[in-house]
Amino acid sequence: MICPNCENKDFYNLANDYIKCKKCAKKLSLKKIEKDKLIIQKFCENKTAFEVSNELKLNYKTVKDRFDVLRQKIAVYSEDIYNSSIKDNTEYEEFYYLKEREKVKKKKSLSEAVNIIGFYSNQKVYTLLMPKIGNRAFDVEDGFIQYLSWYKIHSQNAHQTQLNKFWKFLEKNLKKHKGVDEDNFFYYLKEYEFKFNYKKSEQLEILKSLSFL
Repeated sequence: MICPNCENKDFYNLANDYIKCKKCAKKLSLKKIEKDKLIIQKFCENKTAFEVSNELKLNYKTVKDRFDVLRQKIAVYSEDIYNSSIKDNTEYEEFYYLKEREKVKKKKSLSEAVNIIGFYSNQKVYTLLMPKIGNRAFDVEDGFIQYLSWYKIHSQNAHQTQLNKFWKFLEKNLKKHKGVDEDNFFYYLKEYEFKFNYKKSEQLEILKSLSFL
């Protein structure tokens, strides 16, 4: 346990399941710490906030807010790791994410797609959100696929790397949320980039460290 206020590791034990930092005197609830650890564990098990609130008998908003904080921490962590790494961006691919309700429409519009570019570097996937394409629409599925085959940016061997698997992983997991609003899409994208790149045990240790647990 690390004090989130001053990063000290020494505490006094107090009554009623509280501890106090020996350096800055900040008081922490052991019950809340254990609850946070459980929420992080369930997050790493890829459970939704709704599933976790039911399993742990916690308020849904409490869990959702905690998940949102974890996603924000993941986004900063992933950006820091990528920016400090030696980059090998020889494999890259553009991807257009369409919500399920858009996929079933006969007329597909690129204005409804989230444009993402993925890089496969140092055996990890890294993603960037790109500006929206515009209002071009396609009356039939073949027209949409043909457009992608002509204009989509990708390296020669991108389809043979982990990028192809990541796009499927991303789509599968976003389905569970039944719609992610545009303002928060970046954080969900980074969540699944993180979960794709790291084993569950690694995710747990990283998130506990980022949460000072």
